[in-house]
Amino acid sequence: MKKLLLLGDEALALGAIDAGMSGCFAYPGTPSTEIMEYIQKDRLARERNIHRTWSSNEKTAVEEAVGMSYAGKRTMSCMKHVGLNVAADPFMNSAFVGANGGHIVAVADDPSMHSSQNEQDSRFYAKFAMIPCLEPSNQQECYDMAYHAFELSEKFALPVMVRLTTRLSHSRAGIVKKKILAENELKMPKDPNQFMLLPSFSRKKYKNLIKLQPKMNEASENSPFNWLEEGTDKSVGIIACGLAYNYVKEVVQDEGKYPILKISQYPIPAKMVEKIMNECEKVIVVEEGQPLVEEMLRGFLPRTEQICGRLDGTFSYDGEMNSNKVAKALNVAYSVENVIPEVVEGRPPALCVGCSHADTFKALNEALKEYGKGHVFSDIGCYTLGFLPPYNAINTCLDMGASITMAKGASNAGFFPAVSVIGDSTFAHSGMTGLLDCVYDKTNTVVIILDNSTTGMTGGQDYTALHRIEAICKGIGVEEDHIRVLNPLSRFHDENVRIMKEEIAYDGVSVIIPRRECIQTLGRRMRKLKAAKK
Repeated sequence: MKKLLLLGDEALALGAIDAGMSGCFAYPGTPSTEIMEYIQKDRLARERNIHRTWSSNEKTAVEEAVGMSYAGKRTMSCMKHVGLNVAADPFMNSAFVGANGGHIVAVADDPSMHSSQNEQDSRFYAKFAMIPCLEPSNQQECYDMAYHAFELSEKFALPVMVRLTTRLSHSRAGIVKKKILAENELKMPKDPNQFMLLPSFSRKKYKNLIKLQPKMNEASENSPFNWLEEGTDKSVGIIACGLAYNYVKEVVQDEGKYPILKISQYPIPAKMVEKIMNECEKVIVVEEGQPLVEEMLRGFLPRTEQICGRLDGTFSYDGEMNSNKVAKALNVAYSVENVIPEVVEGRPPALCVGCSHADTFKALNEALKEYGKGHVFSDIGCYTLGFLPPYNAINTCLDMGASITMAKGASNAGFFPAVSVIGDSTFAHSGMTGLLDCVYDKTNTVVIILDNSTTGMTGGQDYTALHRIEAICKGIGVEEDHIRVLNPLSRFHDENVRIMKEEIAYDGVSVIIPRRECIQTLGRRMRKLKAAKK
């Protein structure tokens, strides 16, 4: 069969479609964004009318997916690793209520923090929730694991995590399609109390989850994605997890030299692990992310001195794994040079030329000049680049929505002025509740909602509050006279500075909305219009 050249994200998306998925729920976040974007463009997804619109945030995405699973349909919720923090409440509880139709929780981690504010390993969440986790090592496994994950989910009546990482999400390889499955029919849960978490039910569900663990362990032992390759040199054994298996195979090209245990389905296959540990003098654990498997081995095996990985310094604790690191650990002569061409070397990130945020930051800097530096709490988005020269306009970046709540906390401490800067999509994601806190508390603060009519940081996706920002702020309780809309262009600079100064001086909650379409989405829209006229 003809191969399709797909990103890891795209392969997982296509696998879910072909495996009979009825709906995908997601919030964009690099490196997971392309999962939903592929589904939105796919022909079969359109023909089947598979649900594929963006959710307000990752928490709502998981809850919506659980609702579709309740109705008996196969569903997937998608996010990046920090998005799973947002979705942690329904994610953890979904392990208790389980699944009626198969539910995949697809999470893309970002080792080395290429486009993230932290580095964390989502496999710990799967272990914490006591649910199966699949970790593909290549694009074909991304595709195949969608089928397998739905089967596991419906077999154990549990959500199943599929964990990707940046290199796999954003690299391409050929995949071969499988037979396309029909969607599930609508069906109610057999147990009318399945999705009810009153404490009396929860206690029973927790015991049931515990009882399922041996069966999930057995499924890992028999998984087509876990295998032990025998080797003749027992001085070293290698446990390679997910994508890291590729780095090992690049370095150890002598087939059958070292025993290699590939792990791509969790819980870890304990019998395979015990076999390689008993056979080998030492075992090197190669995993992308944090030392989850290494920690587990140190927990249940007596000879911890034979375990090598991130914890003992064989590999650095932080950063991505790569072939050079594996070669060094194995004392193998192997090197891949990562020479960056001079034409792209040292290029710092910057706002796009013509970005509306630039004019907003210039006006904000002037409006705050008399108060000195350190008064602007910001958020996650392309506007976070306002921290860098030449703007130096913002001072904080913690998590989605924290700009408004941090400014509120500072204001409650007596700090003045306390100004927050948040994007329009981020405001819809997790800024509205913070603004509600400000209104309830009559906090003296200015909230600047940068409205470029898109989710700019991740490539220009729609968001749920599009064209409704003023109505939402008014509904939350902000006084209409203090909801000010600006045109962030240089010719309106003086007027914008004046309005900002007025709202800073106002003792209460003010919302300022600088509105101008993202220069990138505007360019794409104009090109489409031009092409349509030809």
